[in-house]
Amino acid sequence: MTTTQSAVQRRILAVLAASQVLGGVGVAGAIAVSSLVATRLSGSEAVGGLAQTSVVLGAAVASFTVSRVATRAGRRPALSLGYGTAALGGAGAVAAVSVGSAPALLAALVLVGSATAAGLAARFAATDLAAPDRRARALATVVWATTVGAVAGPNLAGPVQGVAAALRIEPAAGPFLLCTGAFTLAALGTWAGLRPDPLLLARDGAAAQAGPPPSAAEARAALFASRGALLGIGAIVVGHLLMVGLMSMTPVHMDHGGATLTVIGLVISLHVAGMYALSPLFGWLADRAGRPRVLVLAAAFLLGAGVLCALAGATDTALLAVGLVLLGLGWSGGLVAGSALLSESVPARVRTGVQGMADVAMNVSGAVGGITAGLVFAGTSYRVLGVAAAVIAVPYLLAAGSAVVRRPRPALS
Repeated sequence: MTTTQSAVQRRILAVLAASQVLGGVGVAGAIAVSSLVATRLSGSEAVGGLAQTSVVLGAAVASFTVSRVATRAGRRPALSLGYGTAALGGAGAVAAVSVGSAPALLAALVLVGSATAAGLAARFAATDLAAPDRRARALATVVWATTVGAVAGPNLAGPVQGVAAALRIEPAAGPFLLCTGAFTLAALGTWAGLRPDPLLLARDGAAAQAGPPPSAAEARAALFASRGALLGIGAIVVGHLLMVGLMSMTPVHMDHGGATLTVIGLVISLHVAGMYALSPLFGWLADRAGRPRVLVLAAAFLLGAGVLCALAGATDTALLAVGLVLLGLGWSGGLVAGSALLSESVPARVRTGVQGMADVAMNVSGAVGGITAGLVFAGTSYRVLGVAAAVIAVPYLLAAGSAVVRRPRPALS
């Protein structure tokens, strides 16, 4: 990497980190209350589960769009588009809650999901100019930056209701008012700050990028031809499936036990801290000890999370908090190590397309997890969700362990 590229990389990481803080405030704030608000507006727990699912479905659709825009025009317009669309969704959610319409809220949350897609794409933007032996750490730095906003978002859910009331807006719309402002600032920041565009700058120095943009079929073929890429995308998908499934129903489960919004927000904040706070450590471990070893650790965390959540009743706040922290850690390790493994396992020419496929698959799996969780919770219990999560984590653990056996440990010099 040249001195100029190193300086640009540091500035790009700073811009991406700032956008992640803002995006974290918006996404986490909306997620913390969306299931509960949708349940109260509709009177249905199944609809409450659809709130989180709407965000994830929106993220899946937006991931495809963000990836295509990045492939053709670079990271800057792609990320700005994602955050800008989410800001429109936040404004729509404010209007939906104000008029008491659950269907309108679900539709608005689909647009809010674009912020998730932008945030996920930002982690790959961090690797465009990173040296190969620091790729996981660069990616993890941007993931970690989300911690500040993601922890603050749920804890601001209560106070911003008072702000909304002061503005003569329905108090429950307060968190969505907050996310509208945060997403707007993130869109403006990425548009102004990502100059030069990291992806376009990386392409300027890569002969592999010569010629017309690769087709989706070419990217798909490269993905399925690589065992490492498949393991990486598998880790991302499984981690997100379990995270969304368990996390989306935890607020409703706790509400049944009489927990206040403040207590629910605290538990979700701890979960989100688990998702992001230790990502630099996972990045360091992935670069030093190897991606598969971190995936084994992540799978073990997910297995433990499923077991603890299965044991936790609606009033077992401490047990639920520990389970959700483990859930967040498992998601984080899988995302960091899986994303790094995926990126380095396919040719540079198709890398952006494969990254986009991974994010689409990740968000589709989250949507499946949210839908299934809502139905299972309504038809059986939260305990069953925990058991299912533990069962699903086992083959993931075995696959990652098999990769460790096949792959020699890198030197730690």
